[in-house]
Amino acid sequence: MSEEDSLKPGACLKLLREPLTARRAGRIIVVSTLLLTAIGGVAIWLVDHDEFSNLKTSMWWALQTVTTLGYGDVTPTQTGGRVIGVLLMMQGIAAITVVAASVTTSLIEQARIRRHEAEDRVMAAQLDRIESRLTAIERNLPKPGTPRHSAIAPAQ
Repeated sequence: MSEEDSLKPGACLKLLREPLTARRAGRIIVVSTLLLTAIGGVAIWLVDHDEFSNLKTSMWWALQTVTTLGYGDVTPTQTGGRVIGVLLMMQGIAAITVVAASVTTSLIEQARIRRHEAEDRVMAAQLDRIESRLTAIERNLPKPGTPRHSAIAPAQ
């Protein structure tokens, strides 16, 4: 789907109907992580305004949390803020998992392609040898319409 098509109404539904690939999953998780990080930063600022007095600190906390780094310089004190933190942590773990799976899938696919290419080269060499042998056999066969010579001497 082109970038222009993704802006058209109904494009999201079409995206959901397309088969999921490792690349698409990676893109989806990156976009959703960025969105949830920004939303989480704003939400924590609104929910726990005493601890997160400005949006800059809130966004910093959200980024630390989603990357599972968490310096601990600011922490939510309200239950709602902690729930937001848990959601961001889960999103961060999911992002790391999907990225690792995408890289692994790509490496396995490359190895599979290389193995099949090697097998194809071996098979082609075998077929070439068989073809050469058949050509030699056909050369030694009598031509159609020529009398056959018997290897057995006539009886006396």
